[in-house]
Amino acid sequence: MKNKVSPKELNSEERIESFKEVVLGYGGQEAVEEAKRCLQCAHPRCIEGCPVGIDIKKFIFQVAEKDFKGAFFTIKEKNNFPSICGRVCPAEYQCRKYCVLTKRNSYCASKNSINIHFLERFVGDYGIDRGLQLPVRANSKLTAKKAAVVGSGPAGLCIAGELARVGMQVVIFESLHKEGGVLRYGIPPFRLPRSILQNEIDYLKKIDVKIKLDTIVGRAITLDELRQKFSTVFLGLGAGVPSFLGVKGENLANIYSANEFLTRVNLMHAFEFPRYQTPVNIGRHIVVIGGGNTAIDSARVALRTQVINGLKPDVSVLYRRTEEQMPARRLEIEHAKEEGIKFRFLTQPTGFFPDGESFVQETESLECRLGEPDSSGRKRPVAKEGSNFKIKSDLVIIAVGLQSNRLLTSLTPSLKTDQWGNIIVDKDMKTSVPNVYSGGDVVGGEGTIIEAMGMAKKAAQAIINSSI
Repeated sequence: MKNKVSPKELNSEERIESFKEVVLGYGGQEAVEEAKRCLQCAHPRCIEGCPVGIDIKKFIFQVAEKDFKGAFFTIKEKNNFPSICGRVCPAEYQCRKYCVLTKRNSYCASKNSINIHFLERFVGDYGIDRGLQLPVRANSKLTAKKAAVVGSGPAGLCIAGELARVGMQVVIFESLHKEGGVLRYGIPPFRLPRSILQNEIDYLKKIDVKIKLDTIVGRAITLDELRQKFSTVFLGLGAGVPSFLGVKGENLANIYSANEFLTRVNLMHAFEFPRYQTPVNIGRHIVVIGGGNTAIDSARVALRTQVINGLKPDVSVLYRRTEEQMPARRLEIEHAKEEGIKFRFLTQPTGFFPDGESFVQETESLECRLGEPDSSGRKRPVAKEGSNFKIKSDLVIIAVGLQSNRLLTSLTPSLKTDQWGNIIVDKDMKTSVPNVYSGGDVVGGEGTIIEAMGMAKKAAQAIINSSI
């Protein structure tokens, strides 16, 4: 077995001084060498781990044979955004986890498994650099059909492309002033460069997808009004309402939800204030609470804001379980450690304490131990009585999950939701309202880009089948 080929990265000292992309990716020869490590299994289980079913075996073989163009079209048959997914998909929990080079029943991919995501990224970037795209294959039975897509996140962008490529007239309605949804406001540029995201959006415009910004469906226009104007509607609303801890002092100044903090920085360029007019508070002792990708992104963004503003880096992540149980990507955790972010595991925050002016000054926590497994299958953290301790924190970012935005659903009684406010759909992603489909986080997805796209593709196929 040949040695694994890892892509080059910016060193930690350089990367924390800016929002430049950290992972530099493969060159052509490096991609070929990594692709040749693939055993080309007779029954490749890696495909089972891909939510959109990319023929991974085939595209890797094509890379090994230096047929990069062929590999691009193989991926694009299933995945609209290979350059995006190759950068942000949690491959170690999906395709790479099922690689034969990873032991079965492992909680994530082994370091020796094929770097499927980096190969996908290389192929996607190769296609972007050469202007490659799947052609529009308009179906005469669909060209008179109109589809409204609510939300321009991964699910919305994906289904817009799927429907436009068969000739349907598609209009995306986006509540914010920029397209991209969580791809733009939630993921930092050092993980997903804005030029890559913009390329995918520009392609949709080239195939006549229309995008209406600053339009809140439910207020500016109702779902019933959309149904009168369009033959079908897809709701890709995402989950943008933050969850909180419900502990004392959580309303103190300088306590952010991760959603607000990342939106201010990623979408509204707060790290470039006053060149851009949106400010963000910068602490000397920053605490981030949570263990998912959003928590790690928040911590890495916060550290960069400190360095850019001439402060000594001091960012700590508090997580109530162990590192192995963190749902965040292994790569992002490693990068965070390299950049100097501190981690305190088995730690449960219980409250926040102010200075004399209602600004947060300290975070109080309890130490935990692991108890019996909970509904997620992970061992439940159990607080140790009397283990209270405090740490300095003049800025706190809470990243403990998101909930569905209930604005549209509350104004549309016929749209059925579950107890958490998620839209209820059937196997074809149909909602309780005729000709209305939904997918992504708003239906209770797992919060990954590729899973949202998988739902969108399923909905697109159902829409096409019902329209022919």
